[in-house]
Amino acid sequence: MTQPGRRGLCLVLAAAPGGGKTSVSRALLATEPELSLSVSATTRSPRPGEQDGLHYHFRTPEAFAAGVAAGEFLEHASFLGHAYGTPRAPVEQALAAGQDVLFDIEWQGHRQLKASMPDDVVGIFLLPPSLAELERRMRGRGQDAEEEIARRMQAARTEMEHWDEFDHVLVNEDFATTVAAVRAVLHAARTHRNRQPWLAGFVSGLLRG
Repeated sequence: MTQPGRRGLCLVLAAAPGGGKTSVSRALLATEPELSLSVSATTRSPRPGEQDGLHYHFRTPEAFAAGVAAGEFLEHASFLGHAYGTPRAPVEQALAAGQDVLFDIEWQGHRQLKASMPDDVVGIFLLPPSLAELERRMRGRGQDAEEEIARRMQAARTEMEHWDEFDHVLVNEDFATTVAAVRAVLHAARTHRNRQPWLAGFVSGLLRG
């Protein structure tokens, strides 16, 4: 049945660099029509094939800082030398319309987002099976120099230190299993009674019938 008035939720998917969150996010978005990806703002330069407004909102450091000062972001953080942030307005509009929003952000962003919208955030952290496997995945991209791989491995260790701040934690060993588990978390969160204010009236009608 149609669920009138369901408030959308913020699904945060975080992981160490190379932990698979981008691949899991893509698989989830392909099968969940009520889920849309939050487009972050960033000060880093576009990578080949990336489009402004579709993959990221690319901003200069000055424009990003002005947005922070104006309160335009729900969360913002620095990662690997660049600033990232979530524009506030589109997220609030989506939640009010019953649309779920997926976030591909780091632990700092998750902490701020949960502080800003504590009743709307469901956090999932993806762990690699091992550091050796994580490094193998990074090297499999074939694009990063040794210095960059070392920097990313250090960032991965820092990121994983915050695993216990998330509601759910998964070891991303088998891709299909991980995607299925993330979908299960999403579906369970949608049915939480606090997300369905229409239920009180519905149950009252059932009991009167």
